Amino acid sequence: MLELDKLYKSYGQNTVLKGVSLSVGAGDVVCIIGPSGSGKSTLLRCINRLEEPDSGAILMDGLDLMSPKTDIAKARREIGMVFQGFNLYPHMTALSNVTLALRHVLRVPKREAIDRGQEALDQVGLSDKSGAFPGELSGGQQQRVGIARALVMKPKIMLFDEPTSALDPELVGEVLSVMRRLSDDGITMVVVSHEMGFAQEVASEIVFMEGGHIVEQGVPAEVFRQPKQDRTAQFLSRIRG
Repeated sequence: MLELDKLYKSYGQNTVLKGVSLSVGAGDVVCIIGPSGSGKSTLLRCINRLEEPDSGAILMDGLDLMSPKTDIAKARREIGMVFQGFNLYPHMTALSNVTLALRHVLRVPKREAIDRGQEALDQVGLSDKSGAFPGELSGGQQQRVGIARALVMKPKIMLFDEPTSALDPELVGEVLSVMRRLSDDGITMVVVSHEMGFAQEVASEIVFMEGGHIVEQGVPAEVFRQPKQDRTAQFLSRIRG
């Protein structure tokens, strides 16, 4: 589904990604963990070219996303992105936020857009909040609207960039519960997160990054219980306290 080959990305003299290669299969849930500043979020943003890699290859379902011939705006429609912030329009209802791209980018007829938007809200457990404005929703509910907004486009892959980092602790669980259900539905996901319990339970593969490199990757049981790299073991021991 997704192939990254030797991605490099620098900001001035600071090289943030140093030849990152990664393969994600259809239906996989890949959780990327690591300390702050390790390049995790930059990697996600390079996948859909919100950030431009300096070099390397990105293939999604066989499509070369780095090719100048590729319509990147069209390709992005098949890559759902959920950010740390909710990025909802405050003057629009939950349903209107979810259906905005359907109606104005894909030009889906209003009735069909409403039906698809309601279906997406149902998927995230917010069928009764379609008429609510963001200010009337909790942070967890707003993030779930953000997930529905990505889902409604029927993407081939979902990217999550620290989706719970802006939430109060008691609201984290409701967002992770939605993500577990998406995993159960076979949706391909790449998740940057500090939620180690979620990563252990849901991920098909763990990727530990530091300093712009992938230090270690493998199935959760191996990485969490028997890490091969000392730096991975050190990071996990500090996370666990």
